[in-house]
Amino acid sequence: MKRLLTFIALALLIGSAVYAYRVKYDSIVLAEQVAKLKSRIHREKDAIAVLKAEWQYVNRPDRVQALADAHTDLKAMSVNQVARWSEIPQRPAQADMIAGKLEALGLLETTGSTAKPQDGKKPAAHVPAAPAAAPAPPKAGAAR
Repeated sequence: MKRLLTFIALALLIGSAVYAYRVKYDSIVLAEQVAKLKSRIHREKDAIAVLKAEWQYVNRPDRVQALADAHTDLKAMSVNQVARWSEIPQRPAQADMIAGKLEALGLLETTGSTAKPQDGKKPAAHVPAAPAAAPAPPKAGAAR
C-alpha cells in the first residue's frame, strides 16, 4: 500500500511539473505575440502619422488653388453676384399634370369659388364627375 501511494504521489508530482512547464511555455508564447502586436500597432500608428502629414501637404490651399486654376475654367466671384434673399424670385408653382388631363377630358369640374361658408360648417369635398358607363359587351349566343 505504501508503494502504491508513493507511486501515485510521484505521478502527481511529474504531472504537476509537466502542467507548470506547459503553462510557462504558453505564457512565453503569448507574451511574444503581445510584443509582436505592440510593435505592429506602433508601425501602423507611424504609418498613419505619415499619411496624415502627406495629406496635409497635398491639401494645402495654395496647391489646391493652383490645381483648380490649371484644370478648371472657374473665375473669381464678383460683388455683383451676391444677392439678398429677398431679391431671389419665387419658384413657380408646380402644375398638376393629372388634374390638367382630367379637366381637359371634362372629368373634373373646376370651381373658382373659394368663399368660406357662412354657417361655420366645412365645405363639401369636391367629388369628380363619374365617367360615362361603357356599353355592355354582347352575349356570346346573340345573333349579329
